[in-house]
Amino acid sequence: MSTSFPFSGIRIRFAGETDIGKTHDHNEDTLYLPESLPLGIVADGMGGHASGEVASRITVETMSKYFAETALGPATVWPLRLDPLQANVHRMKSAISLANIRVREHAEKDPACKNMGTTVVSIYFEDNYAVIAHIGDSRIYRWRPGLLELLMEDHSFVNDMARLKHISAEEAAASGTKTNVVSRVIGPNPDVFVDTAIVYPRVGDVFMLCSDGLNDMISDATILEIMSNEKDLDEMAEKLVHAANDAGGEDNITALCARVEKD
Repeated sequence: MSTSFPFSGIRIRFAGETDIGKTHDHNEDTLYLPESLPLGIVADGMGGHASGEVASRITVETMSKYFAETALGPATVWPLRLDPLQANVHRMKSAISLANIRVREHAEKDPACKNMGTTVVSIYFEDNYAVIAHIGDSRIYRWRPGLLELLMEDHSFVNDMARLKHISAEEAAASGTKTNVVSRVIGPNPDVFVDTAIVYPRVGDVFMLCSDGLNDMISDATILEIMSNEKDLDEMAEKLVHAANDAGGEDNITALCARVEKD
């Protein structure tokens, strides 16, 4: 069931779906659909057994709690007075950095969770802008009528190789570079480098956050078709996940949709 948040003349509506897929025996993705703040998160855990599920759950819980605790203004520990936009960028980076600390702390205490990690992609809305961020290969797309745009590049070895050699990701993959290995992830390292951006939504925009179990199974053209033809946001998220399952469902699959509507 979708949730929504009113702003000045607009409303942000969220809906999401997650599924185990067809080849896994448990779901290591964690989906966060907001209840009190316009924050959406998708985390895709890794590490074997159930530890990936633990890493993604800790990340989502830590980030959502941090955003709730800092909702009334900058934390007193922040050394600089920032304008609201930059303060929210700082909030996002701090939330992800804190999640990295919490995942590492848990792994140190529980030998079964050694080397666990997770990707994360998130979006936080304010009146006239949104902060987006990610680590890893979970994605965020923006749909506008007739157009689907990938807003941030995957942190993957194949993308890193493409940038270094000034070639396309497809050319890097064809050269033998592994396509399923991430170059940044929450958990294994003490420091994380978070990519953030500011976007300025329009009424009608739909932002779609997903784990790679979705975009690895279906093409951007298929994603565009589903998002263009389905107006009900809950149905849109469900159809995206079902399409990935129908295409093979080789991983856990998660989709979170956030639409900008007239209030």
